[in-house]
Amino acid sequence: MHLHYSSMERPPLEPERLQASLVAPAGPLARLDVVAETGSTNTDLADSARLVPSEYPDLSVLTAELQTAGRGRLGRSWQAPERSSLFVSVLLRPVNPAGRPLPTQSYGWLSLLAALSLTKSVAARTGVEPRLKWPNDVLVDGRKLAGVLAQLVPESSGNPPAVVVGTGLNVSLTDEDQPVPTATSLLMEYASTTDRNILLQDYLLQLAGDYRAFCAVDGNALAAWPGGGSLRDLVAARMTTLGQHVRAELPGGGELTGRAVGLDAHGGLVVVDAETGERQTVTAADVVHLRPAQA
Repeated sequence: MHLHYSSMERPPLEPERLQASLVAPAGPLARLDVVAETGSTNTDLADSARLVPSEYPDLSVLTAELQTAGRGRLGRSWQAPERSSLFVSVLLRPVNPAGRPLPTQSYGWLSLLAALSLTKSVAARTGVEPRLKWPNDVLVDGRKLAGVLAQLVPESSGNPPAVVVGTGLNVSLTDEDQPVPTATSLLMEYASTTDRNILLQDYLLQLAGDYRAFCAVDGNALAAWPGGGSLRDLVAARMTTLGQHVRAELPGGGELTGRAVGLDAHGGLVVVDAETGERQTVTAADVVHLRPAQA
């Protein structure tokens, strides 16, 4: 399959339309900035949140038509043709309904929450059914459709720590544009729409709703949300990693091979060690899904 798509066929984002529907009082966001180009939306938004916190309240959003120095996990670079993807970062300053900041150990769930929101909004709008791969990838049939990366904004000017959650969604990339053969895009998956204005609006509305539900239970991923199910349940239901034989490549250079059986209370991956039979929790790692022969 060879798909050809020029930048002329990729319509721009429409800031006024998006702001009118998404920013308070009409919508849940505090602010939404659309820029033509940036190095990294995550870096820019985190810097702004730290330097002028009063101008960047909870649910401030930055999105770009082109990102030139995006980073994935472990510092991997990431770039895509202009207007071919969604690059969007959301600033979260989570507090519970009483106004008390959420416990910082709950912050580990925010990237999984954003990935869940993205899979829900994409599935509802496009007919493509993405799945989650721990810790932060969104896949279709094992190919990467999107990645989510969260970074902490340290405490400053008396403000508690915040989190910037960045998402990169491949929208109209073709097979010629793909950074790696294991990637895919909504266009390549025959999505019913590749309109980034619609996709961005759906994602941000879904994320805001899911985030509010998480804050309402004080960041407890095991507490039931309205409509049933906890965040852990909802993530697990869409996570293709669970039940798989995996190899977790740990930051220190070690690795753990075994069966992924669940998520712990803080979003870590619980793996039954293939050698010892012991349960171990992985909090940061690259995870490779092994085929039965490899396992």
